[in-house]
Amino acid sequence: MNVMMIINKGAVGIFGILLSAVFCEIQWTRRKKWILTGSAAVLLLVQGIIGFAIDFDTVRYFYPIITHIPTALLMYFLSKQKLWAFISVFTAYLCCHVRRWLALLIVTICAGDFNMQNVVEFVVTVPLFLLLWKFAAPAVRSISLHSVSVQWQFGLIPIIAYAFDYLTQIYTDWMKTGSPVVVEFMSFVCSMAYLVFVLRTSKENQLRYQLEQEQENLNLQVVQAVREIELLRESQQQASTYRHDLRHHLQYLLTCMENERFEQAKVYIHDICDEIEGNKVINYCENETANLIFSAFAGRAKEQDISMKIRAEIPRMVSVAESDLCILLSNALENALHACQKRREKRLPGEIEVSAYEKNGKLFFQITNSCESDVIFEEGIPVTHAPGHGIGVRSICMLVERYRGIYQFSVRDNKFILRVSI
Repeated sequence: MNVMMIINKGAVGIFGILLSAVFCEIQWTRRKKWILTGSAAVLLLVQGIIGFAIDFDTVRYFYPIITHIPTALLMYFLSKQKLWAFISVFTAYLCCHVRRWLALLIVTICAGDFNMQNVVEFVVTVPLFLLLWKFAAPAVRSISLHSVSVQWQFGLIPIIAYAFDYLTQIYTDWMKTGSPVVVEFMSFVCSMAYLVFVLRTSKENQLRYQLEQEQENLNLQVVQAVREIELLRESQQQASTYRHDLRHHLQYLLTCMENERFEQAKVYIHDICDEIEGNKVINYCENETANLIFSAFAGRAKEQDISMKIRAEIPRMVSVAESDLCILLSNALENALHACQKRREKRLPGEIEVSAYEKNGKLFFQITNSCESDVIFEEGIPVTHAPGHGIGVRSICMLVERYRGIYQFSVRDNKFILRVSI
C-alpha cells in the first residue's frame, strides 16, 4: 500500500468523524472539542496499528467495530442523543460515497488510474466537508430534534445503505457477481423512499392547508367580532347621548306645557319617538342573531341611500352555530353593501334583496344586490385582486363547505346573486 492511499484513508476517517459531529446537536465547549480531537486521533492510531501490524483489508473488515461503533458512542457522549448519535454516523458514511463518486467521475473523465483516484479523493475532502457543514448540517441537525419516529424515517436510508454496502462488497462479493437482485436493490430503496417522501409531503401539505384554513377562519371571526364590538360601541354612545339629552327634552316639553303649546309638544314627542324607532333592532324573524345583523346592515344601507328589502323566516333555533351564522350573513351583506356603494359613487341606484328561511333542518338564503358587469369568476367563485378584498367570499365558501352545504354565485342583468343552503 502506497503512502497516498494511507493518507487518503486517514483523510476519510477524519472526514467521517467530523461530519458525524456536525450532524449532531452538540453544545460545543472547549472540553468537548478536545475530547473529539483526542478520540479521532485514537481511532486513527488504532486503524494504523492494525493496518501495519496485519493489513489494511483487515481494518476495512473490522471498521464498524473499531471506528463506527466507537464514533457513535462518542457522539452519544457529546450530544446525549441516543438514536441520532448512530444515525449521524450512518449519514456521514453515506456522504463518504459522494466524496468517492466525485473522485471516480474525475478519474473516468481524465482516464486516470487508482493512484489518481486517491489523490482526487484527498483533494475534494476539505471542500466537500465545508459545503456539507455549511449547507447540509443545519438541516440534518434539525431532524434530530424531532420525534423518534421522524428520526427513524430519515435515518432508515443511511442505515440500509450502510448495511447493503458492507454485506455486498466487504463481507461478500455479491456486488461483483452482478446479480440483478443485488444491483437493483438500492434503486428499489431509492424509489420506495421517494414514494414515501411524496406521500408524507402530500399529507403534511394537506394538514398545513387545513390549518391555514382554520387560521383564516379564526381571523375572520376576530374581524367579525371587532365589527360587532363597534356596533355595540355605537349603540352605547347613542344610549349615552339619549340619557344626556333626556333632561333637555323634558325641560323643553315642560316649557311647552307651561305655555300651553300642546301641539308643539306632541310633534316634538313624535319626532323623538321616530328617532328612537329608527335605531332599534327590527324583528325580521324569530332568530335574534339574524335580527341584529339585518338591522345593523339595514341601518347602514339607509344612511347611504341604498334600498334594502328583507324577507326572513328563520326560527329561533337553527342547525348553524350562532357565530357561524353571524359570519355567513355579515360577510354576504358586507359584500352586497360594498358593491352597491360603488354604484352610488357613480350616482347609480343600489338595491339589496334578502330572502332567508329554514326548512327540514336546512337554512336557505339568497342575497341579490346591484353590481357592475365586470365581476370575474374562477371555477364559479368571484375573485378580486384588490388588496384586502375577497376575504368575505373565501370565508363564506369555507364555512359552507365545513357544514357540507351548497353555495352558488352568479350575475344576471347587473344583479349579483348568492344562494346558500347549509
